[in-house]
Amino acid sequence: MTSSADRDSATPSGPPPTQAPMRASDADRSATARVVQDAVTRGLLTPDEGSERLAAAFAAVHRKDLGRLTADLPPATSRPAAPGWRLLAMMAVEQLRATWSGALAGRPRSVRIAVAVLLAVLLIVAVGSWASELFEHGGHGRFDRD
Repeated sequence: MTSSADRDSATPSGPPPTQAPMRASDADRSATARVVQDAVTRGLLTPDEGSERLAAAFAAVHRKDLGRLTADLPPATSRPAAPGWRLLAMMAVEQLRATWSGALAGRPRSVRIAVAVLLAVLLIVAVGSWASELFEHGGHGRFDRD
């Protein structure tokens, strides 16, 4: 049997144990660093304040240490991408599409057509000249002596 002293020692006396603070992960530290960097970019913090908070963020061991670094900062508003870059990207894509569709459509230019016709005429004249020589001399070349 157990004595009453054993039963009393089995139940803890005093205040209940508090939970240990949660440890911060690298992702937690990086998220806090992004918030601090955004605050510096928006002018909410000076570069020196931002540097101090970034150093503290990367040195933090527990999540509670990270929360105090951004507690006084307003939430970041989502900003759309700069319209100039979007417009420039759309123009570049359109230019590439037009270039490739024109090349793939195979629309010959008038200069190419003229050159092709000229080469075809020269080829016909050359073949005709060769054929007439062949038939005129009966298969003997010009320089053959009879």
